[in-house]
Amino acid sequence: MSTSFIDFRSDTVTKPTKEMRQAMFDAEVGDDVYGDDLTVIKLQDMAAQLFGKEAALFVPSGTMGNLICVMNHCGQFGSEMILGDLNHIHLFEQGGCATLGRVHSRVAPTQPDGTILLKDIEERIRMVTDDHFPQTKLVCLENTHNRMGGKVLTLEYIQSVGQLCKQYGLKLHMDGARLMNAAVALDVDPAQLIECCDSASICLSKGLAAPVGSIILGTKEFILQAKRLRKVLGGGMRQAGVLAAAGIISLTQMPKLLKLDHQNAKLLAEGLAKIPGCEINPENDVQTNIVYFDLNPSKVKIDLQTIAGIFKQEHGILMSASGKWKARLVIHYMITKENIEYFLEQFKNILEKNQI
Repeated sequence: MSTSFIDFRSDTVTKPTKEMRQAMFDAEVGDDVYGDDLTVIKLQDMAAQLFGKEAALFVPSGTMGNLICVMNHCGQFGSEMILGDLNHIHLFEQGGCATLGRVHSRVAPTQPDGTILLKDIEERIRMVTDDHFPQTKLVCLENTHNRMGGKVLTLEYIQSVGQLCKQYGLKLHMDGARLMNAAVALDVDPAQLIECCDSASICLSKGLAAPVGSIILGTKEFILQAKRLRKVLGGGMRQAGVLAAAGIISLTQMPKLLKLDHQNAKLLAEGLAKIPGCEINPENDVQTNIVYFDLNPSKVKIDLQTIAGIFKQEHGILMSASGKWKARLVIHYMITKENIEYFLEQFKNILEKNQI
């Protein structure tokens, strides 16, 4: 696909920076399955220190990272986890926790801010006292929350869930695919956001722009077992330092660009709000780099799937339509202010021609 496309589909489309490409070229490598790839070791040590955990493990993807963590916490037959009904693990990871991990999911309603109410978690906890039920072992959160438009879970909320988990002897896992976005939005140390979590998965290949990979975090014992699970799931990599080198740049250089991504997302949302037929509240709906908006079918006679096709064919713009009347746009370091202004201009022109 042409590099001239302006790509709003996701922050997963980010391409490695020139600095990353050079670091990959120069990377000192070994065999990571044997544990002697020095660049992977450097990345893992750096991540453990940055996020305040004893140890870290480099894995090929966020989906594998979440699966490993869930399986690690829920090794007992008949285990159950509690998570939001719009959680990425529940919706977009092919049900791997059930099909591969044999872990039952018990979902609770996801609130507009991406949280799960504490009472909803507590009501769903099932202990070993009744043989009819699975036994709750784990609670999973997501920060930032993808389906809720990149909403940020606050430190206070995460701590309250952590306290509840401790009360019942449960583990807490954080799907932190975009945790660095949350840390930047809250202006806090990322380690604070998972201090009370027993594990976390951090994606390097979204807004942090690495070509491949995620980091999972936990105790040394947890990561030792996670390494075994990574192997059986097909995630053991050999000269993985070539990839880890980019991940090091992701953690050291890319977070400073995320604030600009958030500002550009707000700029995009404010522009959309001014276009007749678009429905979005920039102040409430946009906190980080994800922008969801709706079209009002009573005001326009063209749907977003059609518009996405026009953008691709005529304007070199890629976007994701979530059905006919809702779309998600994601900002990343490859999207400039000028790109956003061009998108808004063309979008306004299309809608003006299709007003009811």
